[in-house]
Amino acid sequence: MKAWRDGDCDGGGDEWAEEVELTKQAVEAVNQLRPRPRFMVLCGDLVHAMPDTPFREGQERDLKAALKGADPSIPLVFVSGNHDLGNTPTPGTVEQFCSEWGDDYFSFWVGGVLCLVLNSQLFYDASACPQLKEAQETWLEEQLSRAAASSSTEPKPKHVLVFQHIPLYLKTPDEEDDYFNLQRAVRQNLLDRFKKAGVKAVFSGHYHRNAGGCHDGLDMVVSSAIGCQLGGDTHGVRVVVVTADSIVHRYHSLEQLRAGGVDQDLRKLLQA
Repeated sequence: MKAWRDGDCDGGGDEWAEEVELTKQAVEAVNQLRPRPRFMVLCGDLVHAMPDTPFREGQERDLKAALKGADPSIPLVFVSGNHDLGNTPTPGTVEQFCSEWGDDYFSFWVGGVLCLVLNSQLFYDASACPQLKEAQETWLEEQLSRAAASSSTEPKPKHVLVFQHIPLYLKTPDEEDDYFNLQRAVRQNLLDRFKKAGVKAVFSGHYHRNAGGCHDGLDMVVSSAIGCQLGGDTHGVRVVVVTADSIVHRYHSLEQLRAGGVDQDLRKLLQA
């Protein structure tokens, strides 16, 4: 936040007390939710400092300390972002991330819902690690094919959700290429494959503002940040309620969540 205020986003980052405090507030707000969330996902840019730069180690240490306050019954899911891996990731930066936070792409099931966590930097610029991009592509194709297929041995997911740092798009699938979205050819390829596999929603961050849209039944959800806001949104988190038929989500400010919990209509869905 200080780096943004000072206009030094490529460097900076020598102070992060504000972010630590906001993270603790977010953890406290999520812990208070009833029923407790099945998991909490951080959609990338866990810290500001790029790989192998000053302050990186201190920021990771303090983030882990702040997150230790999370209720042990709420698993934490970490997505890799450009600040975590570098705008052009390398085998070394990916390995560093994995050793600190876990795999950079993986899948998991919750209540009959298949969740895919992806490394979107490999979609954005894999020029320094083409083999890693190829490995994720092979794995992703296998996951999507299995999700789309009907089989007597494997249950078909009730829903398929994707979590990645960089949004496919910010407003519309045909928008121009931008720092904050994926390139059009890459975007269209992923959109086609996701729709074919029955993906209902893609959740991302990166933009530091709330954005997104819904096209052909696939919801592109862009959430703002717990920390630095680049637009008019407040520090907050997105609450997602998954039912047998739908995925309903709403961004809540930390203050609102701590004071009053989730919105009334989401609460009704949870009680139904």
